[in-house]
Amino acid sequence: MKNSYIVDGHCDSLINYVNNDRTLKDSSAGGHWDIQRARRTGVALQFLAAFIEMKYKPDRSLQRGLQLIEGAHRFIADNLDQVYLVQGKLDLEQIPDPTCLGILLSVEGGEILGEDLFMLDVIFKLGVRALGLTWNQRNALAAGVGEADTQLKLSNFGQEVVQRMNKLGMIVDVSHLNEAGFWHVLEVSQDPIAATHSCAKALCAHPRNLTDQQLRALGRHKGVVGVNFYPHFLKETGVATRDDVVRHICHIAEVAGVETVGLGSDFDGIDETPEGLGHVGDYSYLPDDLIKTGFSTREVEQIMGRNFMRLLSDVLK
Repeated sequence: MKNSYIVDGHCDSLINYVNNDRTLKDSSAGGHWDIQRARRTGVALQFLAAFIEMKYKPDRSLQRGLQLIEGAHRFIADNLDQVYLVQGKLDLEQIPDPTCLGILLSVEGGEILGEDLFMLDVIFKLGVRALGLTWNQRNALAAGVGEADTQLKLSNFGQEVVQRMNKLGMIVDVSHLNEAGFWHVLEVSQDPIAATHSCAKALCAHPRNLTDQQLRALGRHKGVVGVNFYPHFLKETGVATRDDVVRHICHIAEVAGVETVGLGSDFDGIDETPEGLGHVGDYSYLPDDLIKTGFSTREVEQIMGRNFMRLLSDVLK
């Protein structure tokens, strides 16, 4: 199947660029994601995550977060002939652009805000359009899945952040958030939300995955789940393959509706990949896999990118 453009809801390649490990221009230095392979395989929009590593928390979260955001702007400036920053609805109108790849800047970890709401406006002005409220641990907003037994909901500050994100036009990302926090976000947010890089718990009982009840709720609220490629989220035992990614896509589509499922590779943020999906260039195999599974051409287009585009159109200003 051809002419199916791709939106990937999550990759962590930015750290490689900021740490001077790779230029991200091509595959010469290895890694899972680079501009050349992404464009060649049909990626039209890439969510590029500024992931704040554990060693910087809590005292240097803001400094590291801003360093990563600045690095994203340098990356875009260094490659202006091939990439551009997506910040609003008008930018969405360029997608797909055969000459340029859209970059949507996200931050993975609400600790960049500290306990100051004004910092949300600061990172918004710096081009950030998606925020993962937590990683696996607790911060001032909420608790991550690593503290799922606490059953903590959003803090008062966390509720203020979600409400302000709605007003600004930012994607609320609930990947890594504990289940109590997930349900609270759905109560608080007036806009649809995303789990940009998560899988189905019914197929693999990992704490990072979403229950069928959560998936159905996302569907009712017009949200999107980006299926994660990490083998340990795909399969509890044995070797994970591209077929397991398709299995999770099929399950989420059946439970929550095909309009709820997208792709969130987590490339360069995972230390293993499923067989057959070792890097962004392997995306080219997925459309035919999905057609063979029984999805229509239109449904494949939704899964590969149009569902995330609809979400962005609903949320961005």
